[in-house]
Amino acid sequence: MHAADLAVDILLALGVGAELLCVAGVLVMRTTFDRLHYAAAATTVPALLVLAAALVREHVTSGGLEAIAAVGLLFLLNPALVIATARAARRIEEAGET
Repeated sequence: MHAADLAVDILLALGVGAELLCVAGVLVMRTTFDRLHYAAAATTVPALLVLAAALVREHVTSGGLEAIAAVGLLFLLNPALVIATARAARRIEEAGET
């Protein structure tokens, strides 16, 4: 086993572990906003770890560039999605109180 293969395995294991922590947080939390927090966290560190593993394996080829683009868009667009979802949830919550 080469060092690069070991690095890929470690990065993927860390990425999957971080993703599983986020999933566990979504399952355990009680409020919508707490769940949303853990769902948003799933697109940051775990995605970057998987990207790092892909770049170790693929280097900067077309596959590596596609991975960079996908994770970059995920990382940049997710905050807007989370904010929109939280605002919609807040409106639904406020409408239910009246």
